[in-house]
Amino acid sequence: MNAPSPEDAAVENHLEAHQLWKITLGELDEKMGVKILEESVQRVVATMPVEGNRQSFGLLHGGASLAVGEAVGSWAAVLHASTMGKTAVGVDVSATHHRSAREGQITITATPIHLGGTLTTHEVVITNEAGQRLCTMRITNLLMRRHK
Repeated sequence: MNAPSPEDAAVENHLEAHQLWKITLGELDEKMGVKILEESVQRVVATMPVEGNRQSFGLLHGGASLAVGEAVGSWAAVLHASTMGKTAVGVDVSATHHRSAREGQITITATPIHLGGTLTTHEVVITNEAGQRLCTMRITNLLMRRHK
């Protein structure tokens, strides 16, 4: 069995001192039909139906993609922040739309690019049911102490 990397060991040490935050859906997430499949510091995965999230031409709305992508990326950042007793707020998000969808379900996956003590950066990839990439996002979050 391989020894944990220094980064993984540091996360485990932080987890002993702080409870990992649990994702809860907000009002918009619920209206959009978001479902959480996985949640960890290293990966957050959610799904969302295309139906109910289309624009007037019958395509998945780009704003819906951005909203769900920002949510999933921010949840990933807050999970990391919680290992240090902190929270996270978004400071930058960018996206490239590669293709759209008219039906089915999309999958949104956030993985870390950088997990720091002050900033995190995540890549968020949105795919269709065939596994084709619809959108690639990058989100940066500022980590800060929790306000009571």
